[in-house]
Amino acid sequence: MNSTDPVLHVDHVYKSFETHAGSLEVLSGVDLVARRGDTVAILGESGSGKSTLLSLLAGLDAPTRGRVLVEGYDLERLDEAELASFRAGRLSIVFQQFHLMGGLTAIENVSLPLELQGVPEAEARAAEALDQVGLRDRSTHLPSRLSGGECQRVAIARALVVEPALLLADEPSGSLDARTGGAVTELLFDLVDTRATTLILVTHSESLAARCNHEYVLVGGRLAQQR
Repeated sequence: MNSTDPVLHVDHVYKSFETHAGSLEVLSGVDLVARRGDTVAILGESGSGKSTLLSLLAGLDAPTRGRVLVEGYDLERLDEAELASFRAGRLSIVFQQFHLMGGLTAIENVSLPLELQGVPEAEARAAEALDQVGLRDRSTHLPSRLSGGECQRVAIARALVVEPALLLADEPSGSLDARTGGAVTELLFDLVDTRATTLILVTHSESLAARCNHEYVLVGGRLAQQR
């Protein structure tokens, strides 16, 4: 991949769902290009299709028409094993509800994606990632012994430890109080900036969207660029 090539290229993507009332078109020709280090916010009202778009960007669902390319790879053309391997190494997601493994400690949660790829010194890299999010002293704690903000920091460490080209964040501070959410958001942007990671942030918060370099609103099934 050339350094000037887009990390993410969403090419005229449509997505429809069949309902008892007929076909429901949620996305109607979405186009988006994001390059290395770009931070992109996607705003939109509930039901506008933000979660659907995020699922397509993550390769968790396929478009009805159009293409989603990450680092030049058309996600729909990858088989299940190839897609799982690609997601594990080049694409990470931070969810609103953390999605940590309850039976694993913080360091085990962070090292898991590395171990699944057979990366050497996975635990050492996980420890470094936890240190970067300020949780080295909590590395042996289970999620049940961590606060919401600490769980989200573990989730951020887990997402970034694989050094992904693309990070997708779905309302990453949405389940946290304002103060904790603000601290987690600062951490996320600092780490993304340090690593020149491409960030796609789905959010309802206009103040959070303002932190990004580019801002779009999803309306009528299409992305309208605000800046």
